[in-house]
Amino acid sequence: MENSLNIPIKILPNGTDLPYGFYATPQSAGMDVFAAISDSIVLAPLERKLIPLGFAIALPDGVEAQIRSRSGLSVKHGVCILNAPGTIDPDYRGELGAILINLGADPFLIERGARIAQVVFTKFIRVGVDVVDTLPDTIRGTGGFGSTG
Repeated sequence: MENSLNIPIKILPNGTDLPYGFYATPQSAGMDVFAAISDSIVLAPLERKLIPLGFAIALPDGVEAQIRSRSGLSVKHGVCILNAPGTIDPDYRGELGAILINLGADPFLIERGARIAQVVFTKFIRVGVDVVDTLPDTIRGTGGFGSTG
């Protein structure tokens, strides 16, 4: 695989018997991750909780991990990542977690080992800022939301 990267991962005590993540298909962009909870949790409608994932990682500089919703949970149950995507910075060494919210009408049961989110790894750049009095013109100009049709 030409776009691959190996990263160090530390399995934490609450995740020792769980998979730390896997790609559901050979071309999946997101690695599915699992709820590393000791007891089941019921997520009531409009309730949010931070769900631990049972591992920590060491990303290289210039790479972030994004915690994203699983489409099946979102469409079937209305359960998604609240701060989507949640960003894991390269200097963070703590346990990864997923902030889940239940936007559905019914309570949602989260059991230990449930696939609750996915992680996508991506490169990023940091930018400097030059304060200017004017910006270059474009065809769109200052047209905002919905201005292009």
